Amino acid sequence: MSLSRMNWDDLPAGVRRAVEAHTGPVTAASTASGGFNSAIAATLRTRSGTVFCKGLSMSHRQIITQRREREINPHVVGLSPRLLWHVEEDGWDLSGFEHVDGRHADYRPGSDDLPLIAECLRRLQQVACPDLPLKQAEQRLSGYVTEPAEAEMFAGTALLHTDWNSANLLISDRAYLVDWAWATRGAAWLDPAGLVVWLMAEGGHTAAQAEAWAGQIPSWPAAPAGAVAAYARANARLWAEIAQASGDAWTSRTASAAAAWALYRA
Repeated sequence: MSLSRMNWDDLPAGVRRAVEAHTGPVTAASTASGGFNSAIAATLRTRSGTVFCKGLSMSHRQIITQRREREINPHVVGLSPRLLWHVEEDGWDLSGFEHVDGRHADYRPGSDDLPLIAECLRRLQQVACPDLPLKQAEQRLSGYVTEPAEAEMFAGTALLHTDWNSANLLISDRAYLVDWAWATRGAAWLDPAGLVVWLMAEGGHTAAQAEAWAGQIPSWPAAPAGAVAAYARANARLWAEIAQASGDAWTSRTASAAAAWALYRA
């Protein structure tokens, strides 16, 4: 699921020159520790300012996620850092975004970040889903349900981020949502449902506490109980598969939280 992270200086010289045609000479670069969908993810400091650069080899099977993020960016300006430039050079696809001087979100109960995250999610749910070739939620989850009718419960017209791990929320003056690799079209309540699991896995919330937090998002109380239970089961199967394939601590912890929520919903 995750990619090995490389440093700015590991990129071919021609690729770095193509980036510097937009930024000016890079005087310092620091590699990001969070995030899982980019081979290069680095803060670049130049004499004209600071930018965030991310990207993949054009031969990588997930390269479509880079294009998807660029296509969505104009629709989520104000919620996400603005796209500044795009470079394709020497087999690499790189995007430059405005730099947000922030930290990853704190999901613990009582955290001052939680109201900012709720406001970010409420604002996202007011954004009309753009006419882009996004995958449908029922499509993405079809392999994790026992009945086809369950997958249809996830259908909808909302723009969903779907990956609310704390590394994808930068806290500054507000919460900024980054990394749109898995943007999806579906039922609006799926994003707060996904957040329930992350609040449990990363913040230590109980299922009841996490659902109480989700209750402030308007789409959540309107979600059909049967559909939420079906999603909880499908999400638990998805994370069990991911954890079995990777075996690392954070996927195991998230899989355990997803299983606990599915049991709570049962």
